[in-house]
Amino acid sequence: MANDYNDQDYSSGLAAFEAKNFSLAMRLLFPLADAGDADAQHRVAIMCQNGLGMVRNELLAFKMMKAAAEQGYAIAQHGLGFMYLEGECVDQDSARAAEWFRKAADQGLAGSLTTLALMYQEGNGVEKNPEEARRLYALAGFDM
Repeated sequence: MANDYNDQDYSSGLAAFEAKNFSLAMRLLFPLADAGDADAQHRVAIMCQNGLGMVRNELLAFKMMKAAAEQGYAIAQHGLGFMYLEGECVDQDSARAAEWFRKAADQGLAGSLTTLALMYQEGNGVEKNPEEARRLYALAGFDM
């Protein structure tokens, strides 16, 4: 962060988020998210997506999740993948979901490895490939 004021806002916003005081978390984290902080963007996206501390705002949820994902923030890449997979906050697009799960999986995120494995197992958004599914499950720590 650029200065102690932002560090303090981030720490206080994170504490408020973890304590489920979402209206305070939104007030503290939104300016940081708007300034480009990937973790703040991810947390603001979750609050917007689920109407936590505010009225649900799918457009802002998608915008913030995508901004964090595009910065390479793995958990936001995973979240964006689920938005596309489920058609939540954005039109459903399994192929695009697979792309975002792949980016997070490439960073070792077990949930993305597992979800991507299932997609390969079922041929959802990707060509069905049982070998790739087994490989991804193994990377995620599952014995197949």
